[in-house]
Amino acid sequence: MLHNLKEIENYSIQATDGEIGHVKDFFFDDDAWVIRYLVVDTGSWFSSRKVLISPIAIDPSNRADRTLPVSLTREQVKNSPSVDTELPVSRQHEEQILGYYGYANYWGGAGMWAGGMHPFAMEPGYVGLGGRPLDGEWDIEAHLRAERARHRNDDPHLRSLNEVIGYHLQATDGEIGHVAGYLVDEQTWAIRYLVVDTSNWWMGHKVLVAPEWITGVHWSGRTVSVDLSRELVKAAPPYETDTTWSRQSDTELYGHYGRAGYW
Repeated sequence: MLHNLKEIENYSIQATDGEIGHVKDFFFDDDAWVIRYLVVDTGSWFSSRKVLISPIAIDPSNRADRTLPVSLTREQVKNSPSVDTELPVSRQHEEQILGYYGYANYWGGAGMWAGGMHPFAMEPGYVGLGGRPLDGEWDIEAHLRAERARHRNDDPHLRSLNEVIGYHLQATDGEIGHVAGYLVDEQTWAIRYLVVDTSNWWMGHKVLVAPEWITGVHWSGRTVSVDLSRELVKAAPPYETDTTWSRQSDTELYGHYGRAGYW
């Protein structure tokens, strides 16, 4: 199921022994268009420090009303590596965070999350790591050390989703709207669509644009360029925030744009 990301902002993050804080932002990978971390404000119990929580810790089948339970303790979060969430998160920072929690590197495989599609499958002790059995025959620690060394100087492509809100959408023949939100897959944390508000351009409505149609995100100019014409975006099926987005909706939207479906 797809969720409007606005619904998840201010959700409470519940550790195994109490509340951690509330979701304030998300860091996404602008190469794969996947949410890699939730930025959580811990409030007064921890000097209002902001911490990063990976979707690896979240079991989507255990989601309560406006609460995301995580498989972490408050003490674990309190002792986690410090990261300045106002600055870009480096690969070295990610290594510290993932290593601290005992998580494998998500960038160490062909899937969206290492060798698979679901972040919670990367939890320590899960069935396998990257599709390989944890039977002692494979040296996991050696593999992780090798992967960390190989990707140490990578650009992690991590950006704030809140930062992109308001960016202008640049079609092939001119501007057509601005980014107003996102629809996210609750299982994989993949960003399936950007919600684009076209009302300031032609008294239009909200439409959806998939990340695979994006040709560039221009941080200095605050624009997102897409391989679509203004007319095609203008004529797209409208997105209503109070309706459930279905596979039939997917099919109609991709059919309108003449693109193959992500599914």
